[in-house]
Amino acid sequence: MSMNPAGLSRKGPTPLAADRRSFLQQAAVGAVAASAISMPAAAGANDRVVMGLIGCGGRGTHVAKLLAEKPGVEFRYVCDPDEARRKQAASELGSSGIRQVGDLRQVLDDKDVIAVLVATPDHWHAPASILACDAGKHVYCEKPCSHNIREGRLLVEAARRNNVHVQHGTQVRSTSMIASAIQRMREGAIGPVLMAKVWNVQRRGPIGRAQPSAPPAGFDYDTWIGPAPFVDFQANRHHGSWKWWYDFGTGDMGNDGVHDIDYGRWGLGVTTHPSRVSAIGGRFLIDDDQQFPDTQQVAFEYEGHDGAGDRKILVYEQRLWSTNYPHNTDSGVEFYGPGGQMFISRRGKVELLDEKNRRVDLGLESEPQNEVRHTLNFVESIRGKEKLNAEIEIGHLSTTLCHLGNIATRLERSLRFDPQAERFLSHDGQSEDAEANALVGRHYRSHWGTPVG
Repeated sequence: MSMNPAGLSRKGPTPLAADRRSFLQQAAVGAVAASAISMPAAAGANDRVVMGLIGCGGRGTHVAKLLAEKPGVEFRYVCDPDEARRKQAASELGSSGIRQVGDLRQVLDDKDVIAVLVATPDHWHAPASILACDAGKHVYCEKPCSHNIREGRLLVEAARRNNVHVQHGTQVRSTSMIASAIQRMREGAIGPVLMAKVWNVQRRGPIGRAQPSAPPAGFDYDTWIGPAPFVDFQANRHHGSWKWWYDFGTGDMGNDGVHDIDYGRWGLGVTTHPSRVSAIGGRFLIDDDQQFPDTQQVAFEYEGHDGAGDRKILVYEQRLWSTNYPHNTDSGVEFYGPGGQMFISRRGKVELLDEKNRRVDLGLESEPQNEVRHTLNFVESIRGKEKLNAEIEIGHLSTTLCHLGNIATRLERSLRFDPQAERFLSHDGQSEDAEANALVGRHYRSHWGTPVG
């Protein structure tokens, strides 16, 4: 299907549509060499930051309001394929002059817009962010930054290629309590950190069962589908429930678990991908149309360089039918070393035990994940006053763990992964794992009249 919204040329794809074609071609073909990773240069100390919101659901509108509270930040656009949602977002942002559009190209074509907030469903995160980078815009990208591993690498490359700032929406990176606790581990509070156990335990409701039906009035379903393979509209795979479907979401590991996985990886001190992944799990209790597991146990092994204290393990536990939490906290991480254990939760909890299980006072004040500080960090990075706390390479490494865990759970077997090539290998390492590599990227449909592949 093609789309020719009002105000755009009907004679062919706009330049941004051509950029999108390039993205789809790269994603379909496979791996290309990664660009050198470095912090992009500041965009200039411009106190006025004109922005566009792309994706006007509850999360997008909430984060946009946090950004709009910063002095000098102005939202010129709200963009969403759902007319009611963009009207609501414009109303909540409190400006009668905000332009309401259904096509993100209209936002990206405006030269006055220097940054965008991408808060779409997961399957649009990387495509929209890559287009924004190629339009020269800075990006605050909600988590997870990609729908699959390949897209994540393409987004990192787009940020480097265009020398723009891309912040990942994992607010733990701007939370002082967590940063201070991790610094204590770096200083040897528990000795070398060898293992981390991450949990995401909560009770999720079912999405029920439904049959295809007509989309609601005022909802441009073709644009909402965008680059994903086309399926008929269904009421339990659109607003609020898309995250539980393979084509559009990343399950709860990517939806909520990514936050805890991110500071689990941070505290573990690993700055690359793991080499081995094993997983068990599935749908143990929830009986409805959703495709992702409600129960998972995933283990990641980092091989390091074979030195003492070099190999590390990160374990992720997910139960979406329980309210019995470790440390009475629905999400958190325990870090283990020969000198003790540290527990951190983004809910504002931290605890240190020595090797005899005696509590040690860290002297840290409680601080839940600080999204106010995280959004300010993004704005100040654009102005050249701060470095990003969750620069997109950080986001890609943490989000990839979610993809790896979901792939291993889906295939019901352990996997070997090449951290440099970002490809799966056979267990002897001598060849590629074709079945697993088929899930590194995805198939894209032709959208906006652009060919794929």
